Amino acid sequence: MLYRDVQYIIPFLIQLWMFLSPVAYVFHLKGTWAFFYGLNPLVGVIQGFQWALAGQTAPGWLFLVSNTAMVVLLVTGLMYFKRMERTFADLI
Repeated sequence: MLYRDVQYIIPFLIQLWMFLSPVAYVFHLKGTWAFFYGLNPLVGVIQGFQWALAGQTAPGWLFLVSNTAMVVLLVTGLMYFKRMERTFADLI
């Protein structure tokens, strides 16, 4: 297996990602920090749901930054998968 340790770090990274996402709280950052916060792809999704269901303020430019980060991650992930697909072992 090419990346054996990935199975151990993924649960930790997902848990850290959930703490950095605004699921149960709202961040109001300004300036450069808001941009970096918006690079989290879940920020736009969660703020959109909070706007639609809870009546909070409409997501502004942070929503656009988050969706752009989501599309970039999707495209780079698909390109990486296509490149590495030949080395995958078929385990059934």
